[in-house]
Amino acid sequence: MNTLLLDTHTVLWFWWDDSALSATAKALICDPANRKLVSLATPWEVAIKVSRKKLDIGGPYPGFFDQHMTRTYFEWLPIATKHLNYVADLPFHHADPFDRLIIAQAISEGISIVSADAQFDAYQITRHW
Repeated sequence: MNTLLLDTHTVLWFWWDDSALSATAKALICDPANRKLVSLATPWEVAIKVSRKKLDIGGPYPGFFDQHMTRTYFEWLPIATKHLNYVADLPFHHADPFDRLIIAQAISEGISIVSADAQFDAYQITRHW
């Protein structure tokens, strides 16, 4: 079993069956042998974008993540102190604070990320797309 950390856009595109999701990413997510994790940074990032009217999730924010997480059997990856310790030491190849946290979580947990963001490749992680 592989454990995959799904980037924010990856999660949303999968849930919305968006054609922007690559065939490789979709296959990895659909494989029942793979464990799919979603960082708690993801609903935080989405909440901010929804409140600033930069993202329309097609309905109210409350309940959105609970519904989709249950439906797809994804698991939460809590934010731990050890993840923040990695953030403090990350070089600034990527400036987005949510992406930096997701990268730090992947490094700290020794897991790969499913993301279209090629800037992730500058870090010591495996990125699938």
